[in-house]
Amino acid sequence: MIFKNTFIEGVYVAQLSPFTDERGSFVRMFCEEEFKTIGLDKGIVQVNHSVNSNKGTFRGFHYQKPPFSETKIIRCIRGEVLDMVIDIRKKSPTFLKSFAINLSSENNKMIVVPDGMAHGFITLDDNTELVYFHTAFYKPGCEGAIRYDDPALDVKLPFKPIVISEKDKSYPLIDINNFGLVI
Repeated sequence: MIFKNTFIEGVYVAQLSPFTDERGSFVRMFCEEEFKTIGLDKGIVQVNHSVNSNKGTFRGFHYQKPPFSETKIIRCIRGEVLDMVIDIRKKSPTFLKSFAINLSSENNKMIVVPDGMAHGFITLDDNTELVYFHTAFYKPGCEGAIRYDDPALDVKLPFKPIVISEKDKSYPLIDINNFGLVI
């Protein structure tokens, strides 16, 4: 596994190295020792699987508030998505900046999303699936979210979402003066 820095501190792209032979392929998606080299010293406590039937499905931008902030490791195992993170750490030099990457079942990439980021994705294919590794348990009432179309952000989707939950469409716009996590 090779980790590549992004311009947002703590966000990494992990390039996986599959082993291929006549049987097919095998790839390691998580190794505690390898992730420690980029500072991930929290244990994985939950693994989630997201199944999305339609191209144009948007999920996000979600996060958990301290003390339940979490690091996520995300891999697309079927289809393709544009995966995005927004830095919501109030004291960060990249506060409210976003990073996007295509994740697919073909490109063997994962994204490491540290505490203090809002995360979301839009599906680029029908029948897309993602696997998420989490370092904190989901705590109802401690989650937060940002609307994908908030004008305070520089988020650029390839097209307007076709499928989006009412909840994800209805979050209030952020007030920049009163927004951000202290991590």
